[in-house]
Amino acid sequence: MKAFMKTMALAGLLALAAGSASAAVNVTWVHPENFHDLPFPGWERKEMLDQITDHFVKLGANLPPGEDLRIEITDFDPAGRLIPSTRLGRDLRVMTGRADWPRMELNYAIEQNGQVIKSGQSQLQDMNYQQTFSHYFDSEPYRYEKQMIDDWFDKTIAPIQKKRR
Repeated sequence: MKAFMKTMALAGLLALAAGSASAAVNVTWVHPENFHDLPFPGWERKEMLDQITDHFVKLGANLPPGEDLRIEITDFDPAGRLIPSTRLGRDLRVMTGRADWPRMELNYAIEQNGQVIKSGQSQLQDMNYQQTFSHYFDSEPYRYEKQMIDDWFDKTIAPIQKKRR
């Protein structure tokens, strides 16, 4: 029994050590109350921003251990236009494919051992969001925004990782 407990304790310590060595992603939303075309109810707005935050965290999980990604989102306008709806309980997002493409402005920094190894500002947008190939299903919430973020990550963050390998 003691050997089993020692093994479990050692496994737990190793899991903690591995977890602390992994990359961290910190996403900050700067004055989201000023962003364009976000849902009015606070719970619905939080749900949207949390899903986008979770997507950045998922992408950042591919960073090498010891590297951290800080993202500060200064503006965000999701795809489509919000149409108020009192009948359904939630506003409707209508996408026409015209001048309603997703866009985002952000500042980013990649840190390693407390040192910034790359930083910058980016303006993300996908004017052809309905014609661009996406690997997300139609049922995926915020699929156009996620695809736009994936494209940015692949062009801006991923090349740094490939240089180090």
